[in-house]
Amino acid sequence: MYEKKEQVKPLAPVAAANHLEIESNAALPPEFMTRRRQTCIKFTGCLFAVLSVIVTILLVLTFTVFHVKDPILNIDYKNSNIRTLDRGLNATVEADISIRNPNVALFKFSNMTTIVYYGETIIGQTEAMFGEVGARRTLRMNVSIELRLLEVDLSFGILSISSYTRVVGRVKIGGGNKRSLVVRMNCTMNLNVSSHRVEELSCRRRVSL
Repeated sequence: MYEKKEQVKPLAPVAAANHLEIESNAALPPEFMTRRRQTCIKFTGCLFAVLSVIVTILLVLTFTVFHVKDPILNIDYKNSNIRTLDRGLNATVEADISIRNPNVALFKFSNMTTIVYYGETIIGQTEAMFGEVGARRTLRMNVSIELRLLEVDLSFGILSISSYTRVVGRVKIGGGNKRSLVVRMNCTMNLNVSSHRVEELSCRRRVSL
């Protein structure tokens, strides 16, 4: 018996397939090819325009809304209660402290300290261990600072003192835009012993990282 051998049909040459594809494209009307090119160009232009708008919006938000701004510290020393002693005095000074947060995120501070000096001698101090200021809000605090000075000349009825306030905190906006801040304020003033008033108050604020 003879076995039948299967006849294997030869594959079409690659060149012939490419030739058929070229003929298929050539059969398309020129108007269709032109419209297809124009559609591709329009789509690419629209995609580029959308990406440009998105990038612009992100840049604007980064430098405006998401930009971390410095908190604003203000201090107003009010009238004092002065008790004179032999060659010295005890006094209580009322301070109105405000912290304004211009950011869109919470400002948290871990420590706020106010120190009062007579010359280079510390005569009073007060601390607030922690606190927070809401987004675009202002926190106000009224604190009393006890002053004690044993050796001072009160013959002129005026006592020149100074204060130093330091606030340590941080602002975190979004997922990673975080900034630690230290707000400092130096003030000079006069205590009028006879009227018990704080006079000639002058303050200067400074913010550092």
